[in-house]
Amino acid sequence: MLMATSISPAIPSSPSRRFSILTTPNAKFVKVPALCCLRKNGEINGLSRTPSPMDSGGQNDGEMSLSSNVELEMKNNEIWRLFKEAQQNILYLNKQRLKAVEELNEANREKQLLVDKIEQLEKETRRASGKDNLALCWALLLRIDAMVLGGMISPAEATDLRRMVMDRKVSVANVFSDMLQKRDAELLAELRHFSEGSKKKGFHIIHICTEMEPLVSIGPLAPYITGLSCALQRKGHLVEVILPKYASLDLDEVQGLREIEAESYSYFNGELHGNRIWTGVVYGIGVTFIQPLYFSSFFNRDRIYDYPDDFERFTYFSRASLDYIAKSGKQPDVLHLHNWETAIVGPLFWDIFAKQGLGNTRILLTCHGLDSQCLEEPDKLALCGLDPGRLHRPDRLQDTAKTHLVNILKGGVVYSNKVVVMSSMDSKGRIIRSSHGLEHTLALHKEKLLVAPCGFDNSTWDPSKDNFLPVNYSAENMRGKDACKVALQQQAGLSEHASFILVGCIFSEVSDFELEKLKKVVWNATKGGAQFVFMANGAVPTINRALRSFQEELEDGNVKFFYRYDEVLSHLMFAGSDIILCQSFDDPLLQVPLKALKYGAAPVSITSGDQNFRYSADHDHEITRFSQFMRSTFGNMTLSQALDEINNNPSTWKTKISDAMMRDFSWDAECCDIHVSAYTAVKSL
Repeated sequence: MLMATSISPAIPSSPSRRFSILTTPNAKFVKVPALCCLRKNGEINGLSRTPSPMDSGGQNDGEMSLSSNVELEMKNNEIWRLFKEAQQNILYLNKQRLKAVEELNEANREKQLLVDKIEQLEKETRRASGKDNLALCWALLLRIDAMVLGGMISPAEATDLRRMVMDRKVSVANVFSDMLQKRDAELLAELRHFSEGSKKKGFHIIHICTEMEPLVSIGPLAPYITGLSCALQRKGHLVEVILPKYASLDLDEVQGLREIEAESYSYFNGELHGNRIWTGVVYGIGVTFIQPLYFSSFFNRDRIYDYPDDFERFTYFSRASLDYIAKSGKQPDVLHLHNWETAIVGPLFWDIFAKQGLGNTRILLTCHGLDSQCLEEPDKLALCGLDPGRLHRPDRLQDTAKTHLVNILKGGVVYSNKVVVMSSMDSKGRIIRSSHGLEHTLALHKEKLLVAPCGFDNSTWDPSKDNFLPVNYSAENMRGKDACKVALQQQAGLSEHASFILVGCIFSEVSDFELEKLKKVVWNATKGGAQFVFMANGAVPTINRALRSFQEELEDGNVKFFYRYDEVLSHLMFAGSDIILCQSFDDPLLQVPLKALKYGAAPVSITSGDQNFRYSADHDHEITRFSQFMRSTFGNMTLSQALDEINNNPSTWKTKISDAMMRDFSWDAECCDIHVSAYTAVKSL
């Protein structure tokens, strides 16, 4: 019977040497008898050699057979040894491969952790560093404010010093970067020594508002304040913001937050009440926070809006802002007000504060929607020092429909020098005709009315330098967009190929009507092979429920859903999509259509062909450049029409996409230009 021989576990150094015996050209192959194993009961197993017919022969034949069998047995042993050695080698190589794969995965995990750590460190460095020019200038400006409130300098000298700082901000930042820790008296001496006088260049604008990104963000006002302010300062204007000091403020991005050690009082309900004044710098913008002492509960709440005493809360803040501006000696060119919450500043300014050294200041009101207007009893106007009898009149604050009440937003329109309505798509005439009861007032003041589109932050949203993308690209070189599409398909679990048409959808809310339209659009498009990726805003439970129901009803492998908003994924969705489905082209909160154009994805409305574009021809010249562009390109296009054009006219489609990417719809472009023209107009009055 064939006996098992021990096999050495040693691994040959050369793979070619391991199998040399099997592949030698001179090797002779012999016929091997069948082998079998005999068990104790005499049954045959398959490993011992079965008797051959010659085994029963004579002794000589037996000796020859024995010699032959020994030779065969040795060869069989050698074959089994080589087989088992090869088997061990294969197992060893497989272990090495698995080990290499694990090491590669670990290296990728460490790389991602390192990238995340670097991004976090860069963010912390940007947050901690206050030595960029604008931040340093604002630190100086806020110290000047404190000097005025503390009585160290006069308002007139403070105005000269502020102009000097802004007009020579580069050299001022270099000179004073190491002086901010000095005492006020020493810093003032250095400022006076440095001051050589300067000619006024840009406008000085103060926003009095209730939101600012990233400190407090509820609606479209927050990104607008930050985006427009940064754009204005890049063009040489001095911009600052005054906010209530909410208990819920996110102060992580505030540089140099400090309390001004000076008494600050404001009038309310027949008395003067103390306030704490805080200052800091956010994204290079000087920010002042007003914190009431006696009425501390006004802004120490869970929500920002929708309380029964909202009129009292924001009227107190508006009056306190004006009292602070007057006492600090500021003489801004424009006080920029926002929505009804600070519209009361208009009548307050002209009835009380224009006579307190602010005679050269003008008022601009921005409305981010005309549906919220705040109607109140006229007597409440006396809380902030206004005369109800003078203002409760049809040509001032009296509401048109409910004549026994005053309309605060109407008062802002009447008492402002210019009014800007934020709307990317509507014409001026359409806004006037559908202004929720303000039709008569806006028609009467239509010469002061301007329409401006929202913008987006093109320093964060730019595919040519977006750090969240696997490959960057631009209108001049679009090759990276295909790589982004494959990366998005991979992350969503879709079939990976750049030839598929991929449609992205980022929604903050969805109505029942829009959901039914969406279902029909998606079903029709998937029949033609289109892929869809949906991402919802996880902060809104209703949209998650609606999309989950849609997913269960759809059951299509070409449609994938993400139920929590993810910043990195959102960048990849814009970059990897050919088309972005939009709920509206007027999207001041998420700015989806604007970002889509920048990333080379066509914005297509779920309800294309609806009222968005039904304007009469005589109002076309009063719409924004963005609206004009959308009407001439993707505005009236349905999803099926867009898919057909991509498939049937790819060169025409690519030309449209390239042209869209090269246009500038950021805060720095049309939005900023319209506001500068408004500031220029009011200063010439």
